[in-house]
Amino acid sequence: MITLEKEFDFFVKNQKELVEKYKGKYVVIKDDKILGVYSSLSEAVEETSKREKLGTFLVQKCEPTNKVYTQNYHSRVSFELK
Repeated sequence: MITLEKEFDFFVKNQKELVEKYKGKYVVIKDDKILGVYSSLSEAVEETSKREKLGTFLVQKCEPTNKVYTQNYHSRVSFELK
């Protein structure tokens, strides 16, 4: 199972510096490296997925608050609980 904990930890550890450089932008992080910086979430995912497998990189908005740590996802998928 792929987790992005390492990438998220990198963001949190470097958040201050990243915000100073890229405030309001979306950074793509993989293996403790910034792969790209984009103006929108959709652009970041679309462009990075051309080179990297989905689920192997983190897209994080650069803001000076921990409120950017939470993301809501909406789906039309339904699950049956047993």
